[in-house]
Amino acid sequence: MENVLMPRDAGRLIAETSKDVTINDEGVQKLAKLMYECVKTKKYTIANWKSDHELNPSKMTKAEVDWVFVADTLNFSFWSMNDNEKFKVTYKGTEYTGYWSWVAALNRALDNGIPLTDPSYYASVSKEELCNIFKSDTDCDVPLLEERLQVLQEAGKVLLKKYDGSFVNCIEKCGKSAQTLLKLVVTDFQSYRDETEYNGKQVAFYKRAQILIADIWACFEGKNYGEFHDIDTMTMFADYRIPQALAYFDAMLYSKELTEYMKADKMMKTGDRYEMEIRGCSIWATELVCEEAKKLLQADAETKDGHINSIIIDHYLWDYRRDHADDPKMADIPFHKIRCIYY
Repeated sequence: MENVLMPRDAGRLIAETSKDVTINDEGVQKLAKLMYECVKTKKYTIANWKSDHELNPSKMTKAEVDWVFVADTLNFSFWSMNDNEKFKVTYKGTEYTGYWSWVAALNRALDNGIPLTDPSYYASVSKEELCNIFKSDTDCDVPLLEERLQVLQEAGKVLLKKYDGSFVNCIEKCGKSAQTLLKLVVTDFQSYRDETEYNGKQVAFYKRAQILIADIWACFEGKNYGEFHDIDTMTMFADYRIPQALAYFDAMLYSKELTEYMKADKMMKTGDRYEMEIRGCSIWATELVCEEAKKLLQADAETKDGHINSIIIDHYLWDYRRDHADDPKMADIPFHKIRCIYY
């Protein structure tokens, strides 16, 4: 990792040299003002991770740490080509799609007595068992089942061999440092090693590794296992949905060529220039939004306890995109399509 640019530096490098994605200062300022208002009025805080999402854990025990680890170990590639071909899971009378279909499947399995958060189970889970766990309400199966099986088994084996069967022990080894935990995760759990080459340099995005740490921070409300003195050094989680929201707020702009490419539903591969420009600029745009929002909070004498970081901005934008999916402007913004284990 010594020669790998970490996400923030990677984002800045890519943004400075990007050809088909640009960051728009006017949009950054507009979004920063919105985030400032959200924090000032407490409309959006760390607490929304639980309060707005009924499938997320509500307790704060060791069991929730291992739940989050499994949830984020398989937190990748749930998008659908169209509305008629979606992986869906109904849980307690509610139908879920996208990432939430996986969380619903996870909770359904636990309710049915399947110890899916125990590495002693999932380190040797069979393909048939995992297929049953991911059983869809539609004819559309979960994407990348073989890859999910490999990733889950690998993670379970590492936890059993090195960390006495619990991600809690990974956290306790890191001295309340998010950066130390990030390095541990991407070193010991290969599927989290979201790295590629850009203009001759090794760059890292670490989407799942960072969201793993952020979810633990949010689940424990910054206390106990979720206490990290450097949590604000985490960047946004470079996926395929936050860029849509950033483009919606005009914080990011796409070239005509890139827009046409994405609207044609062409598939990208890890390391493609288009893909890296979208992900890198998303990171840097969010960092700029965060910096501007912090300035607004600091200048507001009435807002003394407002806390904002790139995690909160990411959470807000992810929820906003999903809640406004039918907005004509949002619906017209394409997302880049790629099947991989990194996001």
